[in-house]
Amino acid sequence: MALGLAVTGCSSNTASSGTSSSAATVSVTNCNNQVSYPSPTTKIFANDSSTIGMMVAIGAHDSLVGVSSMKRDQRVFEEHYGPDAMKGVEDVAGSMPSLETIVARNTQLVVAGWNYGFKDGGVTPDALKSKGIDSYVLSVSCLQKQGEKARGIMEPWTALGDDLTNLGRITGNTTQAQQVLDDVNARKDKLAGAPQAATAPNVLMFDSGDKTVFTSGKFAAPQAIITAAGGRNVMDDVDDSWTTVSWERIAATNPDVIVFDDYGTQTFAQKVAMLESNDSTKNLPAVKNKRYLNLPYAMWVSSPLNIDAAEQLRHKMEQCGLEPKSDLPQPRFDDDIAVSATS
Repeated sequence: MALGLAVTGCSSNTASSGTSSSAATVSVTNCNNQVSYPSPTTKIFANDSSTIGMMVAIGAHDSLVGVSSMKRDQRVFEEHYGPDAMKGVEDVAGSMPSLETIVARNTQLVVAGWNYGFKDGGVTPDALKSKGIDSYVLSVSCLQKQGEKARGIMEPWTALGDDLTNLGRITGNTTQAQQVLDDVNARKDKLAGAPQAATAPNVLMFDSGDKTVFTSGKFAAPQAIITAAGGRNVMDDVDDSWTTVSWERIAATNPDVIVFDDYGTQTFAQKVAMLESNDSTKNLPAVKNKRYLNLPYAMWVSSPLNIDAAEQLRHKMEQCGLEPKSDLPQPRFDDDIAVSATS
C-alpha cells in the first residue's frame, strides 16, 4: 500500500446536544460532559482526517453526509480500508465549512475538535446547538479549561478508545467499533512484549518549522505512537497537544530519531533541508545519521492508524540499532514502497 511513506537513514470543550429527536437515545461522556444523541444518528458531518478515519474504520461510512479537511488522506483511507471506503462521501471544503453549509446538508451531528475544525469565532458546539445540530468533540482536543488554548485531558490511547466506543454507540456500530479497538489493543500489547532498549530512544515529532517548530506535546497522538513503539517523546513534559516550541528547545532534546508529519505546504525534503542547514540542529544525532521517518498526516492524528504508525516506528528503530531485533511482523507499510526522501 503506497501511502506516501518515506524513511531515510539505516537499513534493512464542551459537547452540546441540539434539538434532534428520536425514539431512542444514547448517552456518552465527551470531554467530561454527559451528552445524549439520537440512536442511531445517521446524518453526520466529519471534519479532519482524524474523525473521518474513525468513522470509516467503525463502518459508519454511510452516515457521512459530508466531510472537510481530508486533504490528501483520501488515498490513505482507500488503500487501508478498501477502494470503496469513501465512495459517495463529498469533501466539501479544505477546512471547516461555514455553519450555513453544514445546515444545508441536513446534518444531525458534527464530529470535529478544537483546532480540528471548531474554533472561537467560527463553527463551535454552541453555534451548532443554536441550529439544532449536535456536536461531538474529538477527545484529544478537549480543552483543559474553557476559554484557554491548551488541549488534552487524558492519555491519547485512552482518548482514541473513548472516541471509537462513543462513536460506535452513537452510529449503531458498536460491534465493529469494538473489533477495531480490540485490534489496536492486541497490536499494542505485541509491541509492549517485544524486547526493549535499556534506554528508550529519544524521538522528536517535526510537523513543520519556521521561526518556531510545530510539534507534539504529551496529549497528542504522537505521544501514544512513540511510547508504544518503545521510544520517548522528547516533548513529553509539554502539557498540551499539538503546539509550538523554540528552535533552542528542539536543539536541547538531542533526538535519536525524527519523525515527520507529511502534511501542509512544506515537503519532507524541505523540512529535512531546514534541519540539516540550521546551526542549532545540524549536529543532532538524528540529523547527522539521517534517522528520519515520514508518514501521512492521517497516521499521526488520533485514529486507528496510530497503531500502524507505532509499528512502523518500531521497525525503523530496529533498523537503526536503537531497539533490539524482534520477531514482530513486518509493518503494514513496507519500506519498499517508501517514496524518495527528495520527493
